[in-house]
Amino acid sequence: MTPERERRRDAVPDAVLGEQVAYYRARALEYDDWFNRRGRYDRGEAATTAWNRELDEVRAMLSGVGLAGLDVCELAPGTGLWTEAVLAEGASSVTAVDAAPEMLASLEERCGGPRLTTVLADLFSWTPPRRYDAVVSCFFLSHVPDERLDVVLALVASSVARDGAVFLLDSVREATSTARDHVLEEEGRQTMQRRLDDGRTYEIVKVFRDDEELGAACARAGLDVEVRRTPTYFQVATRRLG
Repeated sequence: MTPERERRRDAVPDAVLGEQVAYYRARALEYDDWFNRRGRYDRGEAATTAWNRELDEVRAMLSGVGLAGLDVCELAPGTGLWTEAVLAEGASSVTAVDAAPEMLASLEERCGGPRLTTVLADLFSWTPPRRYDAVVSCFFLSHVPDERLDVVLALVASSVARDGAVFLLDSVREATSTARDHVLEEEGRQTMQRRLDDGRTYEIVKVFRDDEELGAACARAGLDVEVRRTPTYFQVATRRLG
């Protein structure tokens, strides 16, 4: 266990995981403001330019995984921002699993069609019905507490074919990544307060892991991934098909 993990020993109560789902259900209609750097998430021209440049890097990493023609399972797709990218890469199908029906509704509005199947399920208890050619998950693992990380990565491993592709995208610890009225908790905490546009606040899980820590956790699950990060905002773990 790394020193950082030693400082995060307190387990997150189930009630916080329930509050996290409630937050994302309530946030569905404003979620894209974060991705598009609008409103409270606009941190200035320089930060937006860096964000968009690094998103281009991430999209190139996604292309490098090689999803064309593959049957993909996407865990916690949210409003479909990355589902849209996966479909644009030529995936033959996407099965998108999320605990928030409002997120799935937004996803279907954005990406609905014969190649998309949505599943409403709690990913902390969901069992995949089969293995897929690839698993994609974007901005989910940082919302998984340490004490559940191995179980969730085992879910990823059990969802993907033995030689299947993997693409895991998440945030790194950076104040300008989040809203102006959000405060990053001190390192070592597993939760933080999040605020909606209407002022409602929620406690959610937010754990920033270094590359070595994420790589080691993936290895424990039998996932041989390459972990990289962009200069400021994003962490990506990938495994190409085959």
